[in-house]
Amino acid sequence: MLESRSAVFKMLRDKAHKDRQINVFPEPFRSDATPYTQLDFSRPVKEACISSKPVMAGLKISKAIFLGDVAVGKTCLVNRFCHQIFDSNYKATIGVDFEVERFDVLGTPFNLQIWDTAGQERFKSIASSYYRGAHVIVIVFDLTSLMSLSHCRDWQSEALKANSGSAHMFLVGTKRDLMTRSAFTEVEAHAVRMAAEMGAELWCVSSRTGEGVLQLFCRIAALAFDSSVMQDQSRKEAVTVGSDLVTLNKRPNLPVKSRQKCSSCNT
Repeated sequence: MLESRSAVFKMLRDKAHKDRQINVFPEPFRSDATPYTQLDFSRPVKEACISSKPVMAGLKISKAIFLGDVAVGKTCLVNRFCHQIFDSNYKATIGVDFEVERFDVLGTPFNLQIWDTAGQERFKSIASSYYRGAHVIVIVFDLTSLMSLSHCRDWQSEALKANSGSAHMFLVGTKRDLMTRSAFTEVEAHAVRMAAEMGAELWCVSSRTGEGVLQLFCRIAALAFDSSVMQDQSRKEAVTVGSDLVTLNKRPNLPVKSRQKCSSCNT
């Protein structure tokens, strides 16, 4: 199996590829179009990565779901990042497609599940069952279609029905290579307003040329990693054995009872 298509191989590598090694906190597409204003990894996250504490965080997987109308370019976007390929003749996704990408964030292994969901109405009931447990929600629209942008609030509502409000929210416009500069400026202004209404971070990318794709996924991974480690640090687990599914709590020191000499025993 080709390395680019083997999720297991990526997860078991000693190190992630260079373009997936994140040591500097990635910047947003536009500083005025994001609700996530932090400029660096959180201090407890940095301290944890210096020590041995983030080992379990590296074994965890954060889940990112990609939603949007049919033919907006969700599959092209995912395949551009995961396999460095572009094909304009993709068939519509049935249900969901699934990828796993390995990152090294501040030297700590971190895996991102990428769920590419179907945009057709007849598959929505199937795809929606996979929305649960998402750490990142990515709503994708076509920059050449304002209609697809107008539907983004509906997709967000569908995703939030299955998830709490703690998931990171992204609004991603694709097919930037098809836009003239003047047309892009006008559509971007609409997208900025929509992102503000949704509480989402805006990105505009091109899967054909790859423009902005790597930066988008690195930004997603960095925010998900920071949130994951912060949650781990807030938990008061004394001892972790084998995996984060098996924990042992320290027992309080109990006073040792002195032995009483048996009167029937010879000394």
